[in-house]
Amino acid sequence: MPNNSQPLPSRRVFASLLTAGAGMAALAACTPEDAAPSPVAANAAGEAPSLPTPSSVGTPSAAASEPAPVESAPSATPSNTAPSHAVAQQHSLTDPTSPWVVVNKHRPLVPQDFVPADLVQPGVRLAVSGEAALLNSTTATAAEKMFGAAATEGVIMTLASGYRSYSTQVATYNGYVASTGQAAADRASARPGHSEHQTGWSFDIGDGAGACSFQPCFAEQPAAIWAKANAHKFGFVVRYPWMFHDTTGYFYESWHLRYIGVEAATDMTARGIATLEEYFGLEAAPDYF
Repeated sequence: MPNNSQPLPSRRVFASLLTAGAGMAALAACTPEDAAPSPVAANAAGEAPSLPTPSSVGTPSAAASEPAPVESAPSATPSNTAPSHAVAQQHSLTDPTSPWVVVNKHRPLVPQDFVPADLVQPGVRLAVSGEAALLNSTTATAAEKMFGAAATEGVIMTLASGYRSYSTQVATYNGYVASTGQAAADRASARPGHSEHQTGWSFDIGDGAGACSFQPCFAEQPAAIWAKANAHKFGFVVRYPWMFHDTTGYFYESWHLRYIGVEAATDMTARGIATLEEYFGLEAAPDYF
């Protein structure tokens, strides 16, 4: 699911946002197997500084009681066309082996049980083991560079959750359904075949101090602050930005990073485009069909 010099919302504002958002803290795309409710404990989604106003593709919810100043973003291009900027269409938006694949509540993986052929364990500090410590080889190399650059500036990141197989997502999602029912499960966990973690192109970061993992307060930790300001330099974007849940389908996750390549990530950042849906001219996906 990074920070620059923009101020964070107050605790009072966030508390009111939680109330108006009807359970916002339970809504997350990242649901590690050990973080789901019984049989797996709910993962939190969070708070963070403001991001640029989306185009007509995704309008932020009125739940924000005190919206921060924003600047307009360019309008989106027609569906399934190249983005309206200098970066030419380079990769597929549907092939799961593509760094530009867009996976959301309207766009499942094809095939849904896709397994990356090049999963590796990156040479970074790990907070997990097993499949969750894996990424595809391209993402792993970029992550190693990013974690290393952060460390030179005194910021220690950990890999908190990487690859998640289809079978793991089945167990995670079914745990939510059994505990809370399908409607609530769809607000808390990606359905099997709809999780970016399955592609190997995304992962969750933790802070070296271990504070606030998968919680709203993670946005205030050094790892999240550094990533928000610098991740694009290594090809990553924060996939689920603040107040764009009506576009992405998930509330802000300051820990969830997605690799799309340095050129595209830098372009998105420079142009103030917050979501992949807007960048690639795709429809908003707040809910499943």
